[in-house]
Amino acid sequence: MEKPNIAIVGLGRIGSAFLEEMLQKKSKGIHLEYAAELSDTPGKKKAIEAGIKVISMDEVIGLGEKIDVIFDLTGLPEVRKELREKLGASGNHHTVIASESIVRTIWALISDRELPVIEGRKTGY
Repeated sequence: MEKPNIAIVGLGRIGSAFLEEMLQKKSKGIHLEYAAELSDTPGKKKAIEAGIKVISMDEVIGLGEKIDVIFDLTGLPEVRKELREKLGASGNHHTVIASESIVRTIWALISDRELPVIEGRKTGY
């Protein structure tokens, strides 16, 4: 099986922690090449230092089926809705959007560290 091509949207506290863990797993078949983050966060800086292309969310969507999974770690339901709508409008029925609740499940399997919890955040799809 080929390595899945992954993008992260949102490199705040949760996205930054997830990015760090994914960078440690590169040798295990993680192909993280793109991220999207508007603000200057430590995660955005780390992504750039690691050679990950930091682009806009629209550019991530524009990559089409070159991206297998988009991890939406913004914590903003409107961003997740926008991602779904734009992927659908582009005719992309390949790329999967993984929400924060999926990330928390993955995290429990791959890390002994605690993933940050942001009070009041809704993590559903």
